[in-house]
Amino acid sequence: MTFLTIGHRGVMGVEPENTLRSFVRAQEAGMDAVELDLHLSKDGALVVMHDAEVDRTTDGSGAIADRTLAELRELDAGKGERVPVFEEVLDAVRSPLQAEIKDVAAARALAEVMHRRGLAERVEVSSFHDEAVAEIASLVPGVRTVLIASRWEADVVDRATAVGAASLALNIRRLTLEVVERAHAEGLRVIGWVVNTQDQLRLARAFELDAVTTDFPEIRRTGRFTA
Repeated sequence: MTFLTIGHRGVMGVEPENTLRSFVRAQEAGMDAVELDLHLSKDGALVVMHDAEVDRTTDGSGAIADRTLAELRELDAGKGERVPVFEEVLDAVRSPLQAEIKDVAAARALAEVMHRRGLAERVEVSSFHDEAVAEIASLVPGVRTVLIASRWEADVVDRATAVGAASLALNIRRLTLEVVERAHAEGLRVIGWVVNTQDQLRLARAFELDAVTTDFPEIRRTGRFTA
């Protein structure tokens, strides 16, 4: 069984999250893929940041949507890193990417970049929002998509299949074998997040997950040997 390890916002356990520094470190650590988050700036740039506001991860405050790219560039995103745009990440690392989008508008902006740069094979697109997953799938034929859930109802597998997702990314703290088996029976891959401890890794392997998302490079190394 192929078991993949995905670097969460790069390797945010050891580097500032969603920065070029973090993505390069994830690639150097041998992560099978690198996860990142996308938002649109006031002037429509596809910027890489998790929260809708800049407060937690930079020395600024306020909403991303209220700032232009030039204004976002002035912020320190940790260790002197600047807030990157998506295409800078594409150029900085060669790794496969998993790009999380927050809404339909971001899906449309991402689709434009994916078409222009031929990224359907390299970039997998994820979202908590069913409509965003459906939108990117309609705009980029053949793109691999992931429906994410932290808390979910019994219909989560049906939701994923309804929007054509190839994978489900589910909170490891709430994951059950029943859900994993139902997803696999429908042909869905299952990703566990966020797997940061050996106990969580052992659970992921016991459930026969297809992949895990982690903050730490060590999980990638030990994951190869944990049964």
